[in-house]
Amino acid sequence: MRTENMYEEKHKQLKELEKVLTERVDGLARDLSSTHSADSAEQVTERENEDVLRNLQEETKMELQQVRAALKRLDAGEYGVCASCGADISPARLQALPYATLCIHCAK
Repeated sequence: MRTENMYEEKHKQLKELEKVLTERVDGLARDLSSTHSADSAEQVTERENEDVLRNLQEETKMELQQVRAALKRLDAGEYGVCASCGADISPARLQALPYATLCIHCAK
């Protein structure tokens, strides 16, 4: 059963995480749109860095989607309930991974 205090605390935590991740995605997009050096040797390094940035951007976007899905579950009263077995997800797990959809037993 969700309490109003838990709802407000988790909502605030998830919204803050959403903000941080959105800023990170925006920053990575800016970094990826920067101009390249005229030096061909530097361009090789820049291309390698871009690959790393693109991977970080994709991972961050996926995490952002998970956070937004958790906010929807929170609003629907389904937050903290395992999507597999229906048991409560432990508060410690939700503290460590606030967008967790599975209890520790089902996640294994």
